[in-house]
Amino acid sequence: MDAKYLYSKAQKILFMNRSNDTATVPIRIGIVVPCFNEEDVIRETNDRLIMLINQLQSNGLISHESSIIYIDDGSRDATWSIIEALSQSHPTVSGIKLSRNQGHQNALLCGLMTSPGDALISVDADLQDDLNVIPQMIHHFLKGNEIVYGVRKSRETDTYFKRFTAEGYYKLMSIMKVDIIFNHADYRLLSRRAINALSEYREINLFLRGLVRLLGFKSEVVEYDRAERFAGESKYPLRKMLSFAWQGITSFSTAPLRLITFLGITVSIVSIALAAWGFLSTLFTDSTLPGWASTVIPMYFLGGVQLFSLGIIGEYISKIYMENKSRPRFHVDQKIGTSFSKNKKNHE
Repeated sequence: MDAKYLYSKAQKILFMNRSNDTATVPIRIGIVVPCFNEEDVIRETNDRLIMLINQLQSNGLISHESSIIYIDDGSRDATWSIIEALSQSHPTVSGIKLSRNQGHQNALLCGLMTSPGDALISVDADLQDDLNVIPQMIHHFLKGNEIVYGVRKSRETDTYFKRFTAEGYYKLMSIMKVDIIFNHADYRLLSRRAINALSEYREINLFLRGLVRLLGFKSEVVEYDRAERFAGESKYPLRKMLSFAWQGITSFSTAPLRLITFLGITVSIVSIALAAWGFLSTLFTDSTLPGWASTVIPMYFLGGVQLFSLGIIGEYISKIYMENKSRPRFHVDQKIGTSFSKNKKNHE
């Protein structure tokens, strides 16, 4: 969608649908980019974002105070030094360096909580998300939507295993009554009002895809085609993917706990059936060893179920333990860039 067309549309809808905001055209946006060991791709990412920002500014859709904010999540390569160089070369670029690796969700939250703007757009650094739909996101924001979700049209670029497991995960979350957008990751626009509401959620075990849905504000979906990673390696191997999936389930659903009750009922029924089978086999045949069926089968079966149930309960108890500690979710080591100094002056 052409930026000039969007600008003309924005002028027509200005103030018509934004009863809770004071945003005007041009608006001030911030593009939040979490980074972890992204030295191979971050320069190309910055070039494309700068080009997009300049185009939107030249067409009057966003203000010249709009910015790109990189969040270095404790990278062990040259990512932070590159961010420093980019900030010195481009006034639009700012950076936040976390004191240590805190994980993608905490790094993203840090960017959302500390970056200025009428609206913030979160995007990964690997250039898989289509940046060309950002003007559409801004257009939907100006129409009165507080949240705009970037949703993949398909998973053709994924391997069969990745596609099967990812789609299966979204379906599993739906079965467990967890409200998330199908095929949506963390590519989204949040208004300042939505960000302020998100800041009220204090949990340590972060799953932003679920938390944003809890806000309940007016939202819209923008579909896009996901590209291949431009360079570098994925920061989400299978182990981290499984951990993140389990985080989402246990943070937003008590279904696993209810599953224990269901298992208990099932085990009781199966145990009664096994006892009946053992009794009838002993009574009418000579092929069974006396006492084997009634002792060994229930013992192993019940032992396995008990360990499984205790494991699930332990996961929830560990989350309670972490939440009660109320530890900070991140520590900022450094901030660079003009956007933070401008934001400080605006608050003085």
